[in-house]
This record gives sequence, structure tokens and C-alpha cells, in this order.
Amino acid sequence: MFDPEVETRPWRDQARQDDAKYRRQVGYLLARSAFYQNKLKQAGFTTADVIGGLESIERLPLTEKDEIRASCSTDHPIGTHLAVPREEIVRIFSTSGTTGTPSFIPLTAQDLDNWVVTSARSYSASGIRPGEAIVSTYNAGPFVAGAALGAFDRIGMTHIPVGTGNTERLMAAIRLLKPAAVVMTPSYAAHLAEWAEERGFDLRGSSVKRVLVAGEPGGGEPALRALLEQAWGAKVTEAMGIGDIGVSLWGECEEQCGMHLGGRGFVHSELIDSETGASIAMEDGASGELVLTHLNHQAAPLLRFRTRDHVQIWTSLCRCGRTAPRIRCVGRTDDMLLLRGVNVFPSAIREVVNRFMPDVSGVILVKPQDPGVRQEPPLPVVVELAKDYAGGPELAARIQKRIRDVLVFAARVDLAPWGTLQRSEYKSKLVQR
Repeated sequence: MFDPEVETRPWRDQARQDDAKYRRQVGYLLARSAFYQNKLKQAGFTTADVIGGLESIERLPLTEKDEIRASCSTDHPIGTHLAVPREEIVRIFSTSGTTGTPSFIPLTAQDLDNWVVTSARSYSASGIRPGEAIVSTYNAGPFVAGAALGAFDRIGMTHIPVGTGNTERLMAAIRLLKPAAVVMTPSYAAHLAEWAEERGFDLRGSSVKRVLVAGEPGGGEPALRALLEQAWGAKVTEAMGIGDIGVSLWGECEEQCGMHLGGRGFVHSELIDSETGASIAMEDGASGELVLTHLNHQAAPLLRFRTRDHVQIWTSLCRCGRTAPRIRCVGRTDDMLLLRGVNVFPSAIREVVNRFMPDVSGVILVKPQDPGVRQEPPLPVVVELAKDYAGGPELAARIQKRIRDVLVFAARVDLAPWGTLQRSEYKSKLVQR
């Protein structure tokens, strides 16, 4: 473990410490954040005493990403939730800006160090060790994933940063420098498996024994994990972060049974019903939308921030000795579709389809026909066949039946030849409108 004293602390003791930190963070917000001064006042919470501790956090309003965006202006390009003078900011990351102007994410030196510590806890859970070499495929900027790169230095590894868009360079680094681990998105790991097979590169015989995946759901899907482990001859574990809150907040241990909270002491997690906003108890087996609150953040702390990640949670003890709750991301609530009352996540469709390997490649594309969330069945799903496999109506019918049996909605499966759906060196696109 990177931080054994913290990672094995009884969760009840952690909760008491988190409550004290939360109360200080609330006082900090009321003193420094114009955004939260106004938001909390409008909701009837004017003092820290009225707000109270974590036991009553569910009374507070949720924070939406669009609210943060709306507070940005020429005078406040980061947003009015900025709580420190500009001269105290040491790093500014940004989001992809898919809705227009990118969102900026500032960090003080303390914030950045908290992120690195969190990432070091999360990634070290996978079994990587000081002195080992690791190849990373995340760029240092502009996206927050770059902040996680400092974790490998902090762990004491030999870090070989390659970045995205350099497959030839990446494979050369694996062949010549013989790293013990690589870190990338699951989509890129799957793409590299195909790349290696096409070129006769012995990926299974390489030095890589651990594949750390993050950046999108998928690494915890049994069929996809099995595909990657078979292709790489390595153990696959996943990590997850939320750009506005922190990178690599959660990391999976070698038990491969969900991602432990590596950000304990830095963030507080909740579950809510994504449609009503009602709180869901953090109990073993519960699922819902993940909501996060900073506990020890300076630049732009967030309170009850809706991540839009739909997760399942486990609070049972893990054999690794870590005591934090574990989660697995099922999908993004803003990618969710609704078919006659049934919530459908594209990643769940992929997981069902992948059970038909080796007849299929594992690449799919969901093509909603109607605008918005609500769709009329059957939902069109393009499924790519495996290389040199000529599937027909019988295979499509079997996949449709399995989707109906498992996910309880009707799909129309169209089979596509191998190589016709787009691969990615970063994140897969599962939905095309």
C-alpha cells in the first residue's frame, strides 16, 4: 500500500475525521466562494452552524456543472466558485469543451499535491511497485488526467510518458524498455491488442504484467476485462476520477472487485437517485448517481457536485485490507436512454454483446433514432463481427434475445464487418445520434 495508515483506517474513524474537515471546508466556502455564498443563502443556509455536519449534508442543494459554467464571464473566466487569488494558482487544467467554451479547473500547490497523493493510493492498489517501469499514454495537458502522472514519480517508479497518438512509439517502448505496467483507456488497450495481432507483435510475451485502465467505463466489465487479459497476458485493473473533483479518486486492487476510494480524507461521496435527486444509503450493493464533495480543497471547492456517473457500491471488507468503499461505474447518467420505463446504459449493452466473443470484436455503436433520452424500441445497435467471421441473421437474433433477457428492452442488432467501426487511442464513442 502507498499509505497503509490511511488506507486501512477503520471507516468509522475516517467518517469522524471527514466530518471535522467538512465543517472547516463549509466555513471556507462561506468566507471565500461568491458562488456558494449566494447559492447557500438562496437555499436558506447562511451560517456554518445552520449547515451542520455530514449527517445533514443531504439537506443542501446539489451543484450542477451547468451552474458553474453559467457563473463564468470575461471577468470570471474560471467561475465565481474560485476561492483563492489568481497568484495562488499553480496549475489550470481544462475540460474538452464539448458544449462550447472549455471549463477551467484551477489548483493550488496543496490541491495538486492532494491529487497526486490520491492518484498514488489508487494506482498503487493495482500492485505496481517502486522501481518498476510504467508507460503512460495520457497527455500532461490540457486535461486533468495529466495530474495523475505525478503519482508514478511519487510511488517511486520509472515513468515513461508516451502520450496519445504514438502507437509505434508506445510499442517500441514496450519492446525495448520492458515496462512492468502500462496505463491507458480500456478502448486503447483493446485497440492495441488488435494492432499487435495484425503485426505479429507478441503482446502476451511482453514484459507487461499489469494494465491499468481509466478514463471511461469498461475496465470492470467481465467480458472486456477477459479479452484484455487474454490479449495482454496481464492483470487488468481500473481507476476512475472526476475532472472537477480529482483525478484517479478510485482505484481497483488485485482482488478486482471494485475500485477503492483513494481520495479518502479529500472527498466525501454520496449516492442519489438521478431522476429525483433523493439520497440513497451507501450500503453494500446499492447503486445510484455518484455525488462528491471536497473536504480539503482550496482553489475551487465543490459541494455536492453531481458527477453524472452511475455506480454500484460495495461496503463489505476487501481481502486486500483497504477499508474504503468500492465502486464500479455502470455508465454516465447523461448517456442513459429510456425505453418504455427501462433505463439503458450503452456500456451495459456492450457488456452483453461482448459475451458473444469470439464471434464479435467487442466494438459496438448505439444509434438512437429519437432526440432526447426517451426512445421507442427496438433500439438500433450496430455490432461489429470478429475478424474473418461472417455472422448472419442467426447471430443477430441471438444477441437481440440476450439483450432482451438481460436488459429487458428490445434492440435491433445490425452486424457490421470487422474494422468498420471506429477505434480510439483514448475514449470510445458508444452512441451516435
